Amino acid sequence: MTLLETIKKDAKTAKWVGVFLVVAGFLALLAPLGAGLSLTIMIGALLLVSGAAQLLLVFRAGSIGQGLMLALFAVLSLVAGGYMMSQPVAALATLTLFLAAYFVAGGVVQTLAALAARPEPGWGWLLFGGVVSLVLGVMIWRQFPLSGIWAVGTLVGIQLLLSGWTLIAVGGLAGDAADAVEREARG
Repeated sequence: MTLLETIKKDAKTAKWVGVFLVVAGFLALLAPLGAGLSLTIMIGALLLVSGAAQLLLVFRAGSIGQGLMLALFAVLSLVAGGYMMSQPVAALATLTLFLAAYFVAGGVVQTLAALAARPEPGWGWLLFGGVVSLVLGVMIWRQFPLSGIWAVGTLVGIQLLLSGWTLIAVGGLAGDAADAVEREARG
């Protein structure tokens, strides 16, 4: 397979993955609670697998004394993962509060960074992003616990949509570029 054929094939794959992500994002926006709960359960399952793998490592290494911190972290992962899987609604509420705090803290830091960067080019965009993040965090916080129903799923849905559209656009551009190179090579 030539380089151009590989680029064209990968461009088509990128577009199809992009379409899948757009559909998944749209579904997450239609059912944000379901998306949030699904994400919570998936994170819980990953924490369980991670904790079990870490414990296996500690016991196989035969150095529980030296691996005590790793063992404690493994137990923490197991407890957190088990909690998230057995209590997904409560875990989603916790994730929502964490998300609100993250947006508030990130918004404050980004706003301060923008003000420190003034009058450099682009400082206004940095300020805009910081203010939007801060407002979003406060909005999620003030609407809690109602925001637990929509925040995580909606934000994941938006991220999936944006990632999907980006892959579709990049795949289209790569395919167009490969076609242009192929036309130039032929003629």
